[in-house]
Amino acid sequence: MTDDRPHDLRADHLTDPVGVGPAMPRLSWKLPDGAATQHAYRIVAGDWDSGRVESAGSLFVPVEVPPTRGLRVEWKVQVWTDLGESEWSSTGSWEHGLLGPADWVARWVAPIEGDDLSARQRPVWQLGGALRLDGDIASARLYATAHGLYEAFVNGIRVGDLELTPGWTAYRTHLQVQTYDVTDLLARGANVVGALLSDGWWRGQNSASRRVDDYGTTTALLMQLVVTLDSGETVTLGTDDTWRCSPSHILGADLIAGEVHDLRRRADWSAWPGWEPVRVEDHGYAELCGSPAPPVRRVEELTPASVRELAAGRWIVDLGQNISGWVRLRDLGPASTDLTLTYGEWLDADGDVTQDHVAYPASSEAERSVTFQVDRAISAGVDGDVFEPRHSSKGFQFVRIDGHPGPLTADDVTGIVVHTDFEHRGTFACSDDRINALHRIATWSFRDNACDIPTDCPTRERAGWTGDWQIFVETAAFLSDVGGFSVKWLRDLAAEQRPDGKVTSLVPESHPGDDRPPAHWPLIEGSSGWGDAAVHVPWTIYRTTGDRRLLADQWDSAKAWVDFAANAAATKRHQNRIDRSADPGPHEPYLWDTGWHFGEWLEAGEALDDAIAHAMVADHGPVATAYLHRSAQQLSVIARTLGRDGEAHRFAELAENVADAWRAEFLAADGTTTPDTQATYARALAFGLIPDELRAASATRLVELIRQAGTHISTGFLATPFVLPVLADTGHLDVAYDLLLQDTEPSWLVMVDRGATSIWEEWGGIDADGIPHASLNHYSKGAVITFLHQHTAGLQLLEPGYRRFRVAPRPGGGITWARASHRSPYGPIELRWEQHTDRFDLKLTVPPGTTADVELPSGRTATLNPGRHSMSSGSLKSRFMATGER
Repeated sequence: MTDDRPHDLRADHLTDPVGVGPAMPRLSWKLPDGAATQHAYRIVAGDWDSGRVESAGSLFVPVEVPPTRGLRVEWKVQVWTDLGESEWSSTGSWEHGLLGPADWVARWVAPIEGDDLSARQRPVWQLGGALRLDGDIASARLYATAHGLYEAFVNGIRVGDLELTPGWTAYRTHLQVQTYDVTDLLARGANVVGALLSDGWWRGQNSASRRVDDYGTTTALLMQLVVTLDSGETVTLGTDDTWRCSPSHILGADLIAGEVHDLRRRADWSAWPGWEPVRVEDHGYAELCGSPAPPVRRVEELTPASVRELAAGRWIVDLGQNISGWVRLRDLGPASTDLTLTYGEWLDADGDVTQDHVAYPASSEAERSVTFQVDRAISAGVDGDVFEPRHSSKGFQFVRIDGHPGPLTADDVTGIVVHTDFEHRGTFACSDDRINALHRIATWSFRDNACDIPTDCPTRERAGWTGDWQIFVETAAFLSDVGGFSVKWLRDLAAEQRPDGKVTSLVPESHPGDDRPPAHWPLIEGSSGWGDAAVHVPWTIYRTTGDRRLLADQWDSAKAWVDFAANAAATKRHQNRIDRSADPGPHEPYLWDTGWHFGEWLEAGEALDDAIAHAMVADHGPVATAYLHRSAQQLSVIARTLGRDGEAHRFAELAENVADAWRAEFLAADGTTTPDTQATYARALAFGLIPDELRAASATRLVELIRQAGTHISTGFLATPFVLPVLADTGHLDVAYDLLLQDTEPSWLVMVDRGATSIWEEWGGIDADGIPHASLNHYSKGAVITFLHQHTAGLQLLEPGYRRFRVAPRPGGGITWARASHRSPYGPIELRWEQHTDRFDLKLTVPPGTTADVELPSGRTATLNPGRHSMSSGSLKSRFMATGER
């Protein structure tokens, strides 16, 4: 089906967003099918008309519609292309929320809790208030946020389909407000508005140390309902001192510990006048903001692969997939049936759920004993009741259900997958089912670690480690639309950044730097490979989406990080070099070899405790200096893109000096490096640190190390994504495929062969005896699938937003066909190639407004315009004209 109009209208990174902040959004659209080039456009947005604008731009186009509180703007676009004048597009929209403190009349309210908060989990509170409407309703919007997690209700009906609101941000700077259309939930006369309020990230366990009370010791709710009547009158209700509160039937809830529901104690919302008064608090409105990212939703439901009874009343549910989310349980048994659900990633030798590899205790300062990923449900004996815990999340494939009288079947349990509801954009498949399985589990690991922020794992820590996202963002940007998701996270990175430019290891960084354990936490910030997310993530998102404003918004943050690293290099020396010579060599002011660094992190055969010990004592100069070079180089290009020519020159010179220093210290005349490891060669070759005349020698040494290891990989977190591309690009494609297809430990296919449904933190996540180690859901090693996208399939980005891209398949490893697709900002790119005995066939779809440079394995090349094309080693057939064939 073709579309002869502009389509897929978006405002910034979202489709028809609501709750937009005070900045005017930028608008994007895709060109009519078959169009090669846009010559001009015309936008009509509300009362504003751009007129005809001569421009080829169709991404992030600015408009001039001044924002006002609650303003809803409908817009459409018309374009002139090589096909002529188009029809008008269908209508898109955006809607502003409350834009500042002056727009709020609601007050923060909090439940009045007792002094005893030593329970396993603190209760979820039910808060409610009344609104009377003496007229018919034209429209109504509910604006809501909380210190904690909230679920909003109007007249007893849950509002919207968002989960874990208001989400996790740098709360001390950004607290997101959600906007809901509740027109259809209100009625003429009396109405009850309320919410369930729990600890969430604000007060519950969170992040790497799993402390409590990091943002505050109390929860609070802020809600404002704005109703427009048919008469034109506006009625506003806000949380205030007339609201009431009561402990709900959810007796305890903690994001990591789990929940306790006594369904016998459910209270109807109409009972709110008999509850206790709330406490009005003054938290202000300065941190309130909208979100540039899609919200968290329940995005998929899974039917269990099996349900079996392990012992009397003990059932084991296997979803067949490691997920982030929870379960929905039906058939809760007779009244007072007490069910316990324990969630885990793996089973022990007895076939029971185990948590031994991930459930380390909460921080020692916590005064209450907490469980880990355990829910409890007490049945009310009501037919049709379901248990669904929506104030916590779990990482799991298996659930043990204790106390159920049975029988329990797969129809009674549903796995609920919960994460940011972004658009899925990229696919890959090939003739090797094991490689397809690897791609699938890497994709699932990303999905499981994208619940509002990019996390390391959905179980043990659920933390926004900067290094993990720095490693995986390019892969993620192929798989999904992570533009707004990354914009949200990056503004928090900048907010958490220290005054000297140091980037925190976690974003958000919940630890307030107080004197509670762990005392070491402020000391493990500013690591190379982690802090470099400040530069690499915005650069990657700009390249994949074309969002230039993101570079401008993050400029100060990115520059501060590189200046921090460069200053550390210039002013400090590692003890090893001081011992070597009291006077620094001329290159040493550009060696970054001091401060905290995680290093390569979790290299093959290295357990988590070993990695920590190594990070504390190693000379990280080879790694840190390499990242300083790459970030300075990327920052130079960013500066040039933003028109900051002086800064572009300064950081280009810095990058060159750092490269020279790295070579002087760590590169020998024969192309060998110090240290002589796979990771060092892969990183140096990927970052351009090896001069052209030595690249062949360094690549040969990398191959030797791989072969000496029995064709096994030995890298850790940081260098793993580079190994296969570097091998392919230096003439060792065969070694790259040998490594990819290795099926003994350590390797990617060991994960597949041992039943992994997500990527492991350690190479030996499940050992040969079936025993789990560390997290079984860490996506970083899954970044290898970018090799499948860019080399096996051959799709490589050349210009921002894929305006120009390259297709150069590199078959190998016995793979006889591959296909890939990516829904680029300009439209879908689709390719499939097949290797025959006597020829190579390629089918390619080039979207409107883009150009593809194609190179077949035979060396034959062509430049292709928009359209569907068939190309082989002996012929070229295109639905639309192909130009530049050579």
